[in-house]
Amino acid sequence: MGISSSLNAGVMGLAVNSVKLGTISDNIANSQTYGYKRAESEFADMVLRQTSGDYSAGGVRAMTYRDAGAQGALVTTSNSTDISISGRGMLPVTDVGGVNSSANDRSLMLASTGSFFTDEQGYLKTLSGLYLMGWPADINGNVASPPRDSAIALEPVRVNLNQFAAAPTTQIQLGVNLPATETEAGAAGTSYNLPIEYFDTLGRSQTLQLDFTPTVPASGSSNEWTVEVYDEAGDPSVVIATFTVAFDDSVAGGGSLATVTPGAGAAYDATTGNLTFSTASSPVDMYIGRTGEPSALTQLSGSFAPLSVTKDGAPIGNLSSIEIDERGFLQAIYETGFRRTIYQIPVADVPNFKGLNAVGNSAFTVTQDSGDVYFWDAGDGPAGLTIGFALTESTTDIASELTDLIQTQRAYSSNAKIIQTVDEMLQETTDIIR
Repeated sequence: MGISSSLNAGVMGLAVNSVKLGTISDNIANSQTYGYKRAESEFADMVLRQTSGDYSAGGVRAMTYRDAGAQGALVTTSNSTDISISGRGMLPVTDVGGVNSSANDRSLMLASTGSFFTDEQGYLKTLSGLYLMGWPADINGNVASPPRDSAIALEPVRVNLNQFAAAPTTQIQLGVNLPATETEAGAAGTSYNLPIEYFDTLGRSQTLQLDFTPTVPASGSSNEWTVEVYDEAGDPSVVIATFTVAFDDSVAGGGSLATVTPGAGAAYDATTGNLTFSTASSPVDMYIGRTGEPSALTQLSGSFAPLSVTKDGAPIGNLSSIEIDERGFLQAIYETGFRRTIYQIPVADVPNFKGLNAVGNSAFTVTQDSGDVYFWDAGDGPAGLTIGFALTESTTDIASELTDLIQTQRAYSSNAKIIQTVDEMLQETTDIIR
């Protein structure tokens, strides 16, 4: 058994070193492939049952795997939809068959990076055919609470459905100084008009007109103003809301709001400082400030001055770009500067990344050895951050691979020498018989 087992061991040595050579070749060939995870080979001895005074060589076997959890270096690019994970985790992707499949039939794959672009149907995909998946957001940019241990709520990211967008104005901040001299006895009682642009639910620019009328007393100072709100989107001659404000002219008050009395069409929340009324399209909260506190609406001895009038909302705009932030929120950016969250891209995590099955194109599938997948919000728990304008380099180290290549060549030659030696010994045995 000694000579024959030696021959078997030598043959097995040639086989496992051939496997090792194959992994090294793959690693070197893919040293410039973004997202490539280095293939590794490990050898394990095979021991046959031994008896006293006798020994049989068991040989060796090879086990290969890819370290899918290894983190390659991040390379900055100029493409906003080049996406990588900085830290632990991978991106959920699917193949072309999964685009039109139901959620239950859609294949789930994982990739550490991808250079995504918009195809003819508006889906984000790579040149190798991997489609990015995420949780869709509603019209307000909010993502529901999807299941974390299942891909059932994930869907291929499609951006052309958001080609145009507008955001209605829901919040206005009124920062105006009203002249204190106009509320004193003998003043002219001049009204002041302030137009404020807002955007309706269709993205059209509309105008609110605010008329500030002082209350002129017979003596002293009233410190009171009545404000009427008109909406030019409807009947510009009809008051849609009215309210009265009084100011504190004491040394401690310094011209701040003392009281707010809402009139027809208006409601005032003393906790938030918001005055709520309805325009022709939707309700609007106008922040005028809380009573007894410094606010943007003041009455000082200066002139009438709109100091800080701001609003949210945006007119209709054309989609100009797509970006992802560190928390995994994919945002559509429009030419008006308006941003809307359209998807959230989760970070997939498994207990054993080495147990993932490589399926090509730097993608992997979940197996029994890898354990079940769990989807984290980017940056939560063990999950890394999602980085745009970046790709992950191959985890191959060329210097290390070349060193392994030389060692493998020598090991292969040594095993070949075993076979040659066994052949010579068998030849000598045959010559003895002759």
